[in-house]
Amino acid sequence: MAIKKYFEIEKNPRKGLLAFEWAMIIYLLFTLVMMMITYTKLQNPEAMLLERGRYAIMTLALWGVYRLLPCRVTLLFRVALQLLYLSVWYPDTFELNRIFPNLDHVFAGYEQQLFGCQPALLFSQKVSNPVFSEIMHLGYSSYFPLIALTTLFYYFYRFQEFLRTEFVIIGAFMIYYVIFVLLPVTGPQYYYLAAGIDQIAQGIFPNVGDYFSTHSEALAIPGWQDGFFYQCVASAHNAGERPTAAFPSSHVGMTTILLLLACRTKNKKLISTISFFYVLMCFATVYIQAHYAIDVIGGWISAVVIYTFLQILGGKICPNKK
Repeated sequence: MAIKKYFEIEKNPRKGLLAFEWAMIIYLLFTLVMMMITYTKLQNPEAMLLERGRYAIMTLALWGVYRLLPCRVTLLFRVALQLLYLSVWYPDTFELNRIFPNLDHVFAGYEQQLFGCQPALLFSQKVSNPVFSEIMHLGYSSYFPLIALTTLFYYFYRFQEFLRTEFVIIGAFMIYYVIFVLLPVTGPQYYYLAAGIDQIAQGIFPNVGDYFSTHSEALAIPGWQDGFFYQCVASAHNAGERPTAAFPSSHVGMTTILLLLACRTKNKKLISTISFFYVLMCFATVYIQAHYAIDVIGGWISAVVIYTFLQILGGKICPNKK
């Protein structure tokens, strides 16, 4: 009987595209405008356009399936597609922001002024224990599992808030991606290599200009290279990481939003689980040199602002529905 309810035909099926789908479409329209303006400077515009066409076909196809069989299962398929495409649109931010002058020297300079050093450079050097390394990489690799966990918890236990929750999650990603397109900051793993470790250690932060328009080399990820979770992070990095998306840290920002969503449920197990990995995430992003420490601070602040905005907006455009 419990399984049957997920296949029950809805009495009042949702018409048209859903709020989280519109959030992604608005982002894609924004990037299409950017592509029109910068088309001659882009390196892979045809592939980017083709992927957008493929996305539109798949989104409309799943909308059609839902209209034929409007139930919770087909609704979940629609959500799953949008979540899967987050990893596709992420590299796109690099394709668009590489045409702008790099700003890492500015952010590394702010980091030096605030902390008197480069935490991302020193953290893994000062704490090189293999066990600690694995804990850090475990925290960093928990990112997408935590998104899936939060999504499935709301789907199974707080379904009346499910669509608003997905609007908050996907809408937040789209806002971060807009920021990453317009703010070309690559983070320590890329900038330190481009600028030279010796200069960074001396507090010298050269302006590398358009270096990343043609370069995407990164430092080796710090930590115990034989560790299981180190290999998980390294594999994900090799598969989809690009010189982009450093400030603010979307890893910290999105995990903060997931924690706020968990607190909304008042479920102690969910809150405890996400809290544990949240703490690890905040340290891990700096430890593996994916982010400056100020990126973490930016993640905290941006998450609260974005979460509040999307919850208010979500309450108006996708109210809770059983």
